[in-house]
Amino acid sequence: MIYETAQDWRSAVNKRVVLFAMSGLGKTHVSNLLRDAGSWFHYSIDYRIGTRYMGEYIADNAKREAMKVPFLRDLLMTDSIYIGSNITFNNLSPVSTYLGKPGDPARGGMAMAEYARRQAQFRRAEMAALLDTGYFIDRAQDLYGYPNFICDTGGSICEWVDANDPQDEILSNLSSRALMVWIRGTESHTEELIRRFDKAPKPMAYQPEFLERVWSQYLNENYLSEGDVDPDAFIRWTYAQALAHRQPRYEAMARNWGVTVEASDMATIRDEADFSAVIASALETRAKGA
Repeated sequence: MIYETAQDWRSAVNKRVVLFAMSGLGKTHVSNLLRDAGSWFHYSIDYRIGTRYMGEYIADNAKREAMKVPFLRDLLMTDSIYIGSNITFNNLSPVSTYLGKPGDPARGGMAMAEYARRQAQFRRAEMAALLDTGYFIDRAQDLYGYPNFICDTGGSICEWVDANDPQDEILSNLSSRALMVWIRGTESHTEELIRRFDKAPKPMAYQPEFLERVWSQYLNENYLSEGDVDPDAFIRWTYAQALAHRQPRYEAMARNWGVTVEASDMATIRDEADFSAVIASALETRAKGA
């Protein structure tokens, strides 16, 4: 780790951190808070995915739908209108909408083959965006003069890495440039995340092997064919499975590559000093072997 002790962290001229956790545990909130403080560059993996790596997919999908409407088709064919996505740090809906949900098209679903194809696109995009982190660390300092750097990863980072492989390309790359910090939630946090997701389900990205397993299981347990699946019902059911699937993967990432911060402690952060103290405490805990 680039900071072995709490003192290393406190005395560092350049503080660099990569946050990872399930969505909803404070990664983006803390990243925005530090960015607004003025001395931290905020690198959002999801924003990078949507703007650099999936922008054309998203725009082309919107154009494909527009081409079905004669009025819009004529305007597109004559370059009279422009269709693009308005992705911001706080509005990543275009990415989620593009990923979609598998199941009955009449209920907003798509064929599993198409869903899997888009999942593969997202996987490649996220891996590339994660490997861009070092470039943005240098860019933030050399171009803009930011001394500190925080990377806000997507919840699916754990799907694309092997935390038990000391040669893992992504984790080796990230940990050589920044401190990996896992925000660990409790069972009550998990219950709240499931409740929120159940109220407003949204598309997610999954490891291919996991997706294949849960899709087959869901079809078999409910005696359904692909076209009969309620897309929202499937992703609600899958979300709870994903939380259980990801927990040990996050744990291994923190154990082998970084530190752990409790979500309850992260929620107390109000400024840079609070954040620095929480990270120092996590390093002290790791040093003690707790």
